[in-house]
Parts: sequence; C-alpha cells; structure tokens
Amino acid sequence: MPSAESTASNSSAGRPGDLVAARRAVMALAAKATSGELKAVREMAPVGVVDLRPPETGLVMLRGRIGGSGAPFNLGEATVARAAVRLPSGATGFGHVLGRDRVKARDAALLDALWVEGSARDRLEREILTPLAARIARDEARRASEVAATRVDFFTLVRGDD
Repeated sequence: MPSAESTASNSSAGRPGDLVAARRAVMALAAKATSGELKAVREMAPVGVVDLRPPETGLVMLRGRIGGSGAPFNLGEATVARAAVRLPSGATGFGHVLGRDRVKARDAALLDALWVEGSARDRLEREILTPLAARIARDEARRASEVAATRVDFFTLVRGDD
C-alpha cells in the first residue's frame, strides 16, 4: 500500500493518472482508519460544506471467483455507509466505508474533498495521513509476525529404497 509520502509525490507529478492513483491511495488509507483517526478532518473543513449525499447506509453485493479466475458468483452482502460533500470552493469528495459508521463515511468524504482541493493537502499529509499510514504499517507488521510465529513448514522425506 502506498504511504502518505508517496501520495504527495504522486500528486506533484501533475499527470491525471498520477492524481487518480494518489487519490485512490488516500482513500485506501481512509478506509482503514478508525473514526477517531478521521475526526481531525472536521476541524480542517471550512464553513459552508454542503452535503450532496447525506450519510446513509445500505448493502452492496460481494462477488467472488473460485480460484481467482473462475466464473463469478454472488458471495453475499456487506453493509456500507456512504456520503458525498462539496466544499465552498467547489471541490467534491466521496466517502464509502464498510459498516454502518455514517460519521466516518462523511469524514472520509471531507478528507477526499480537502485532498482534491489541495489547499490543506500538506496539513492532511502531516496530521492525518502520515500517522495513519504508520499505524497501518505497524498493525500489518504485527499481524505478519503473529502469523509467522505459528507457521509450520512441512517437508517430505524421500527414501531411496522404495
């Protein structure tokens, strides 16, 4: 997963594809954030933010494939919360999160809009995205070490006199 630092360097390149990839990386971080980690974005939001789509919950169908390449099938449904906001500058942000946390969905939409607008991007990177990326990296490293501790290596001993 790209870090917050790489999102800033990607966005400075200025190519549309780089901007889209950087925005995806930011939203991937937002999706893994807790509600508390995104709460600070409300303080950065200017007065006059308009809810284009008020936070709401719904269901999405999850699709799966056997072996990753087989025929697709409906795996089941997942609850999601979504929101869309527009800043007074006209920048629009969208937030989609697993679960029913509507406040987190709106905070993710605010984060997206502020990041797209660009005026608060450095502050977002410094105060929210970089610490969030560091926490996610620590959690993933901890999980990897827990899995490694329980790993069992199986081997086959081949005898020559069979």
